[in-house]
Amino acid sequence: MASGSSAKKVARLAQKGKGRKVRFQGGTLFPSTMTIIVVLGFGLIAYARQSEPTSGGSASASEISYAAYGFYKCDGFLGNLVPPADAPETPDNTKYQLTESTPGVMEWRPAGLPRYRAKLGVFLESFGITVDSKGITFPKAQNNGETLKTSDLKCKDKSGKEVDAQVQVIVWDSYDKQNDNKKYITDFKNIKIDSDGMAVTIAIAAPGVDIPIPASASELKALSDANKASLESTTTVAGDASTTTVAGGAATTTVPG
Repeated sequence: MASGSSAKKVARLAQKGKGRKVRFQGGTLFPSTMTIIVVLGFGLIAYARQSEPTSGGSASASEISYAAYGFYKCDGFLGNLVPPADAPETPDNTKYQLTESTPGVMEWRPAGLPRYRAKLGVFLESFGITVDSKGITFPKAQNNGETLKTSDLKCKDKSGKEVDAQVQVIVWDSYDKQNDNKKYITDFKNIKIDSDGMAVTIAIAAPGVDIPIPASASELKALSDANKASLESTTTVAGDASTTTVAGGAATTTVPG
């Protein structure tokens, strides 16, 4: 047991300590170090944002990627999207465009819309369409401005029973592998649409039913082949020589290099 004098000493020391400020050993070294660390941290974040890739890397400005798309309600596809009436004459290559010659196909240039930004949300925003777990809403210029809500719509399931509809997005990484697909029921905006030859069906239908690939997927190969042929013709090495035969002799014409 502590003696009475020891207890009094402890009490006096405690009394002396009241109101005193706690000081770090080493003076201002620790606070200064922490300040430097915080400043460097913010600097690294700013640098990382500025260093984000802004292009498709080695992608040519003429390279085009294609993907089939379709909007599906219960048991059938809705109409394809149409170019907005106020669409600019010069396309914005940082967004998805519609392929005018082939309804039901979207296109984009990897040089302008790099993979880290190539998402379904960018496509939907480009045409003013809202897709979330509650439904699908079109602007007035698309599909008559129809609004499809899961709270109002019932669709037939596999057994033929009418059940509450569910918003689903089915993605095929390649149009020619129709048995290989992924189904999403949330976070639709972040679904990647970043490779040539993909297909996507945005559906509001009964859970568990088979949702088909868009019919426009059959057009993707021809579009891709045509673009590749165009790229090859424009990347022929300048300076190649061609020979033209003229009556009475041969003349050689050199293509300017």
